[in-house]
Amino acid sequence: MKTKSDLLTAPSLHGSEYCRARSAAADSWLAEVFATATEGDTSKLALVAVGGYGRGVLWPQSDLDLVLFHNKRRDIAAIAERLWYPIWDRNLKLGHAVLTPKEAGQLASAELERATAFSVMRLIAGSAEVLEDAEAQIFRAREKRAPAHLRELARVIEDRHTQFGDVAFRLEPDLKEGRGGIRDLDALRWAESMQPGFAADLLVGLDDAAEVLTRARVELHRSSGRSGNRLTLDDQDVVAAAMGEGSGQTLMKEVSLAARRIAWNSDEAWRRWQRTERESAAPARDRNELLSDDIQIRNGALTFTGTANPVQRPALLLELAVLAAQRSLPIDRIALARLQNECPFFDRDVWDERTRRLFAELFLAGPVALAVVEDLDNFNLMARMLPEWDAVRSLPQRNVLHTFTVDRHLCETAVNAAALADRVGRPDLLVVGALLHDIGKGFPGDHTEVGMDIINTVGTRMGYPEDDIAILVDLCRHHLLLSDVAVRRDLADDGTIQMTAAAVYSKDFLHLLAALTEADSIATGPAVWGSWKKSLMGELVFRTEALLDGEPFSGPAPMFPSPETRELMAQGKRQFAISHNRLTVITPNEAGTFSAAAGVLMMNGLDVVQAAATSERGMAANEFLVSSDGDDRIDWEPVLALLERALDRRLAVSARVADRAEKLQRYRRRLSATPPVTSVVVDNRISSAATVVDVHAPDAVGVLYRITRAMADLRLDIGKATVQTLGPQAVDSFYVTDADGNKLDAELVDELKIAVLHAVNSAR
Repeated sequence: MKTKSDLLTAPSLHGSEYCRARSAAADSWLAEVFATATEGDTSKLALVAVGGYGRGVLWPQSDLDLVLFHNKRRDIAAIAERLWYPIWDRNLKLGHAVLTPKEAGQLASAELERATAFSVMRLIAGSAEVLEDAEAQIFRAREKRAPAHLRELARVIEDRHTQFGDVAFRLEPDLKEGRGGIRDLDALRWAESMQPGFAADLLVGLDDAAEVLTRARVELHRSSGRSGNRLTLDDQDVVAAAMGEGSGQTLMKEVSLAARRIAWNSDEAWRRWQRTERESAAPARDRNELLSDDIQIRNGALTFTGTANPVQRPALLLELAVLAAQRSLPIDRIALARLQNECPFFDRDVWDERTRRLFAELFLAGPVALAVVEDLDNFNLMARMLPEWDAVRSLPQRNVLHTFTVDRHLCETAVNAAALADRVGRPDLLVVGALLHDIGKGFPGDHTEVGMDIINTVGTRMGYPEDDIAILVDLCRHHLLLSDVAVRRDLADDGTIQMTAAAVYSKDFLHLLAALTEADSIATGPAVWGSWKKSLMGELVFRTEALLDGEPFSGPAPMFPSPETRELMAQGKRQFAISHNRLTVITPNEAGTFSAAAGVLMMNGLDVVQAAATSERGMAANEFLVSSDGDDRIDWEPVLALLERALDRRLAVSARVADRAEKLQRYRRRLSATPPVTSVVVDNRISSAATVVDVHAPDAVGVLYRITRAMADLRLDIGKATVQTLGPQAVDSFYVTDADGNKLDAELVDELKIAVLHAVNSAR
């Protein structure tokens, strides 16, 4: 046998070719070990490969799954010991069992895991008769238990999909366990062995898709030296280079397309089996129903009648899709294939008011629409309606901020928007705008500007009135506006509300944009939407709506400083107030207090997610909302002890921050395939009382401390700060004034930019 390291680095072997070569090498070596262990007496013995190894597939980091079958050999324990120890001595991972054929049959009957492992067995050495006896026992046991095993397998698959998500749509998919992954292929083979005909027709044609995932997993194992199956951002470019794909972006699109094919065929096989199960349980029930002249339910699935003609009536595609979503029924594979072959592209003649209404109704049906869209997309039918869809189909985003590929993100946003339809006057424009808001990501250039042009073209082709097209374009133009303003601007500043009102121009559009923003944020990922952002969005919409109604700018007293904080400031001494994960620092007004507190929080592993500051009558208050890896149970005692020392100038804050940053930076994983932006933008117009500074920077450890330390060096007062981490990108906003409480002049603005850029670059 070639050594493990030889096979791991063999440059000429890839994918299934590698797996077969490693399996063959293992077979040869194990046959020698077996001969030595049995001392030439192989009677009543069979060394058998099972599971994936049984199929002749051995991954770089896989176990050797072996069964030593015997017909009551008295010396079996000694033989097994002599067989297993040489394997362990070579540091090879071993899954092993010693069984009689009868015991194997009993296990195959009792345990699904054994039944599936024994579905493919291959003799490595010893008696073929013993293996045949074991196969016969197992076959009889599995035949009796096949229906129960299939039901259990279906439950296991559903649970696995829930746990690991989709290979096709995830940023960092699990190539083996995710939906559409290698395990789904194995499950189809297992089900086919239990019930012949279960998936034979659907396994045909999956070889190319399977090979994409196989090549990726082989190179992942070889490059990482681990048995893991999660293809992380750190791994993707390395694996792509080894596969000759050129880039991680190309690789992930290939992985997505392959996984979608496997997932759809797997789902179809299990849906078909479930229909059969239901019919067996209730054979007398009539499962056929005529829904229209052209569409019927047959055998639990939607299909066409004999009179349907998609060539003459392309809108049948949408009629079928809407019924599938509204009734939660699958579309028959033959009907989908017929649409793929016959349905023309939707041009201006196809789109009319009814067709547009059907298109919106598909997504207004909610989450059930996702499966319907996947049915359509598997047969390239989404692109029949929207040719631009091909550009975003399976397009990876490759940033931890985003959970899904671009196309799945758009669909998730649309169905999320459907849940908010009762908040708007035009639900149809809401879901269509949601589906199209990021369509520009599939094309060169700024995705918002490009998307606006594309949406204008799509809206015209679909026959929308000009006013509706303008709304769809504006939803794209402003889809980030409310989110940015809510978390980065002072909502108590009348300039903020006036700017927002001017952009949204009407209450109807404001409601549409607010619903889109919420749906988009939820679809993006958990880091983008939470109770804090939801409350800020609500306040922004409330204030903007009041201004659009013609009411003078007014609102409740600012949340900070609270009356309690003002009372503490009036006492004229240093104090700390703590409420759960919120720290308020009251001190005499001195430059550097904010940065010192930010540094101490960072030293204690606390991330600042929001901050505010104010000063009056010689006292200052700085408030920090922090998180600690999702745990709000913070031990504040050591934090406050260090903070006292820092404020007394008895703590080397800069040195400690730099030391901790150096240690933590070594363990930071890659968060995006593209580098984050670095910029400092200063605006003296938004606020009437302060200069607004927006800083975009890589989210390096200690970056907030360094930025605010640079501001303190220029004797700037920070009146409000909002701190966000969006994947690899830190997006921080500050309302600042000079030492006299005024906006910054041009000279100080220039110096601020130099100081902050230096601070950001030194944090990398």
